[in-house]
Amino acid sequence: MKIYVVSGLGADFKVLERLQFPEHCEIVFIDWLIPEKNEPLSIYVERMAEKIDASEPFYLLGYSFGGIIVQEINKIKPAEKVVILGSIKSDKEKSKFIRTGEVTKIPRVLPLSLFNDRAANVYSVVRKLFDPKNPKILQYFKVRDPYYLKWSVEKVSEWKFEENPSVIQILGDRDLVFPVKNSKPNYIIKGGTHLFPATKYKEVSKVLNEVFLL
Repeated sequence: MKIYVVSGLGADFKVLERLQFPEHCEIVFIDWLIPEKNEPLSIYVERMAEKIDASEPFYLLGYSFGGIIVQEINKIKPAEKVVILGSIKSDKEKSKFIRTGEVTKIPRVLPLSLFNDRAANVYSVVRKLFDPKNPKILQYFKVRDPYYLKWSVEKVSEWKFEENPSVIQILGDRDLVFPVKNSKPNYIIKGGTHLFPATKYKEVSKVLNEVFLL
């Protein structure tokens, strides 16, 4: 059974590379695409889903923004199971931080230059939100195209979605990006910051083996 995987915003597979899956599963990583100018999320999702062979059963796994993407993909190419790590099942679970962006529309007016590699202030915010004690946090964020980053932040803040109760949600209890208090996850990783798939990979692997063997 193939598991199609989408990583977090700006992240490649490195953040998930230490996770262990059941032997019967084949991991297929879907790379982030650079969005077209003003591309709607629905069209972007269709392009991301092109890599998926829907002629046979498959699973979907998404981390952070990737969790949002796989839930959107599931609407057009339904999976046997959808698992999200460090992500939310509906817009009702957004944090106050993200809701502020939705209400004020600030992400839309932020200058593109704010998202380039030299914008040290942005990455200091990333460190504080994702895992303040991890000095190597930026090694996980390889996709740094400024337009992709700005577009993605806009889409997260604007996202509207009705919860699908069949989606399996795994959250860290110290996640500041998607606080566990806003959700009712199926599994909680103790001591897990937003980077818990990398820092708590043994605990997450145990859960994933349980989920995908059911």
